[in-house]
Amino acid sequence: MSNSGDLFWGLLWLFFILSSLQPLLQQRMLEAARQRKIARFERKRGSRVIVMVHRQETMRLLGFPIVRYIDINDSEEILRAIRLTNSDVPVDLIIHTPGGLVLAALQIARALREHHGNVTVFVPHYAMSGGTLICLAANEIVMSPHAVLGPIDPQLGQFPAASLLKVVEQKPIAEIDDQTLVFADIGRKAIGQVRTAARELLEGRLPREKAEELAQKLSEGTWTHDYPIFAAEATDMGLNVSTDIPADILDFLSLYPQPTRAQGGVEYLPMPRQRQGRGAGRA
Repeated sequence: MSNSGDLFWGLLWLFFILSSLQPLLQQRMLEAARQRKIARFERKRGSRVIVMVHRQETMRLLGFPIVRYIDINDSEEILRAIRLTNSDVPVDLIIHTPGGLVLAALQIARALREHHGNVTVFVPHYAMSGGTLICLAANEIVMSPHAVLGPIDPQLGQFPAASLLKVVEQKPIAEIDDQTLVFADIGRKAIGQVRTAARELLEGRLPREKAEELAQKLSEGTWTHDYPIFAAEATDMGLNVSTDIPADILDFLSLYPQPTRAQGGVEYLPMPRQRQGRGAGRA
């Protein structure tokens, strides 16, 4: 009896150990699959591939939302990847994000804009707000037929900066509380800063007047902040947009399932990337 009891408890402990290791093993398998996909796409394109994927889902077990967005850690990782890339090597950024910190998004956008090699941003599903700001730095934006960009107008807490300015414009000053006046002042500055940044990113890609017009349209509250800008409308605005997105990019998001714990959103092969010779890198 004693031996059979020891065997039972031993098997039970083994079951619990294996069960606890299963999520870790699954995560390692997903990471390895993503790295293989990145390496394959780099060989095919002869480029540096950087991936920034932010899931905005709900945990299966407890039911509370997990919100991932562009933060300083993302900008640090992407800037590091660009520094590891020769200036003449193309950069391909795969982006899936609801947006995030303007500071981090602008750091990424300016680093891409100053890269001498061709920069392509792939949008398989959406790149809203700060994600759109990053797209403005690209030589080409490649979207799936139903993918969307979005306005880049600043948000102050739960309020759009442009709407706060409307309050100040439409109500007598005596009827507006001090906090709203302060927010409106901050909002005016934020809109001006984002508009200037967008215009600088677009200059050289568009004529100066067109760059100023588009920067103003995207940053000054023309639409609600979640307004979807599809490829056709983005093209009409003057952006260099294609819908000829590779199937590999569309399949890539399947390797980023709904998260059950915090995880990084940026991945790349952590080694210097050199330009390949003629004919190299073909599948």
